[in-house]
Amino acid sequence: MQLSIIILNYNVRYFLELCVLSVQNAIQNIDAEIIVVDNNSQDDSCEMMKQRFPNVKLIENKENSGFPKGNNIGVAIANGEYICILNPDTVVAEDTFTKILAFAQKQKDLGIVGVKLIDGTGNFLPESKRGIPTPFVAFTKITGLYKIFPKSFGKYYAQHLSENETGKVEILVGAFMLMKRDLYNEIGGFDEKCFMYSDDIDLSYMVLQKGKSNYYFHETSVIHYKGESTFRDGTYMKRSREAMNFFYKKHFKVSFLFSVFMEIGIVFFSFAKMFWGNPKSKLKPNNYILVSNNLILKEKLENSLAKPIQLQDISHPIQENFTGEIILDQNQFNFKTIINFFEVHKNKGFTFKILPQNSHFVIGSNSSFDRGEIVKI
Repeated sequence: MQLSIIILNYNVRYFLELCVLSVQNAIQNIDAEIIVVDNNSQDDSCEMMKQRFPNVKLIENKENSGFPKGNNIGVAIANGEYICILNPDTVVAEDTFTKILAFAQKQKDLGIVGVKLIDGTGNFLPESKRGIPTPFVAFTKITGLYKIFPKSFGKYYAQHLSENETGKVEILVGAFMLMKRDLYNEIGGFDEKCFMYSDDIDLSYMVLQKGKSNYYFHETSVIHYKGESTFRDGTYMKRSREAMNFFYKKHFKVSFLFSVFMEIGIVFFSFAKMFWGNPKSKLKPNNYILVSNNLILKEKLENSLAKPIQLQDISHPIQENFTGEIILDQNQFNFKTIINFFEVHKNKGFTFKILPQNSHFVIGSNSSFDRGEIVKI
């Protein structure tokens, strides 16, 4: 088998359905398997998987064992030469895995490959490519120096590469990581002593220590509804601090003064992330466009949203100065077309939702920090 995709889920049932649907479409011409590991979700994630995707391997953990252990459990039963660690709040294009596997097979020093991640508004997520967060690099991130002097202090987000340029980077994000299964097992997988948050940094760093190279691959875009997986509350701040302390203590020799400095920095950064991540109050749009030709669907959505909806073909340009929400009917368009639509129409004053094929809900988010919205129809 060529590829195993491991998806670790915790209480994001609708995003999981969208994700697995996109992955299933993307592996039709690949010898591949999907493995979903559920970390004791309290929603109906497992029931949905059994009903809609009965051929997908499903592991039902009896506890929330954390990101590292959950993924390690999935990899332990994987059969693929390559594995892909994939978040459940992602959407891949139909050619994502074909492209990235072709790229991976050409590399002689292959470590991990990551992709161009965009949020639910079509905007590039800079954490798609990063540098090692050494004490100094972390300082430039905390103080914002990387924004003011990107050429001198742009290492945190690997700004030696643009978002549309493929090349070597040091650190990749755990939302999408493709690598050889043998290499994953050789380094011991994710370190289970870290519950979450710095696990992807640690795995990337351990791969580098094996003399391998990590790559950012820009030729396919993947939606990452980033705010859905993590709620930025007090628990988030505590675990974020613990994660960064774990990484520094594991990989860097630190003095007392350094420890004090980093503790202050981690507290500041954790608080900042909490405030950056507070979602804005959701205002219901007044205007909707349904990109579809399905009149019955239009009527159902109008009943659910209690708003009039305009039908439009995807080939027609969106009217200038339109403000509101655009719903894309995935019964009629593939995921690659939808992802491209997001990117082409980003920052134009409207938001996006997707109606997944053969589903009864629309789904999406309006920012990197938005926990997302599901409207049942």
